[in-house]
Amino acid sequence: MLTDRPSEEIIKLVHMADEQGAFAAPISSHDVVVSDWVRFKCRYGCKGYAKHLSCPPYAPSPEETRRMLAEYDHALLLRFDGVPGHENVRPEDVPEDFHPWYKDLILWVNRTVHMLEKTAFYDGHYKAFAFGAYPCIYCEHCVAEEEIGIVDESVRRRCRHMDLVRPSMEAAGMDVFATARKVGWELRTVPCKDMQYGKVMRFDLVSIGLLLLE
Repeated sequence: MLTDRPSEEIIKLVHMADEQGAFAAPISSHDVVVSDWVRFKCRYGCKGYAKHLSCPPYAPSPEETRRMLAEYDHALLLRFDGVPGHENVRPEDVPEDFHPWYKDLILWVNRTVHMLEKTAFYDGHYKAFAFGAYPCIYCEHCVAEEEIGIVDESVRRRCRHMDLVRPSMEAAGMDVFATARKVGWELRTVPCKDMQYGKVMRFDLVSIGLLLLE
C-alpha cells in the first residue's frame, strides 16, 4: 500500500512530468483498459512486430497485463503532445523507414516514463513500473531483429539496454484510446496521405505513457 505520502509523491511526479514537457493525470489502475484485439493490431499491421524486445510477441500478453494491473491501485497517465525536432514538416518529408525519424519523440516518451518510475522507486514505492509508447529506439537494430529465424525469450539476456527498456502500453494489450478517455483526453486517429502507412497528414500527434504506483 502507499504510505501517508501518496498525494505528495503524485504531486512530485506530476511536477517532474511537467518539467519534461509532459502532462500527467492520476488514474486508478483499475481504469486502465486492456483488450485482446490490441495485440492483433501489432501482429497484423505494424512494421515493428517481433523486431523489438519491447513489442509483441516479447511484451506481456493482455492476460498477463490484466493480472499485473490487479495488483495496483494507483497510476499516472502521461501525455506527450507533438513531435520534437520536426516542426513545419510535410507528409512527404517522412522517409519510408520512419521509425528512426521519430527517434526524438520515442526517446522523449520512454526516457520520461523511466525517470518517473526510477524516482518513485527510490522514494520508497518499490512496485513502481512504467509503460512507454512505440517500438524501442535505444539501438539502431534490436538484438531480436538481428537474429535469423524464431527468437525465444533467451535473447533478452543480450539486450544492450536492459535497464531502460519497458513495454509500450499498446504492446501489452492496453487500449490507449479508451484509457485516455477515462481522464478526459479524446485521442483521434491520424489520417495518412493516400492511406500510406506512416505518411501522416497532420503532426499534432499525441503519445501516451503510464506509470503504475502502489
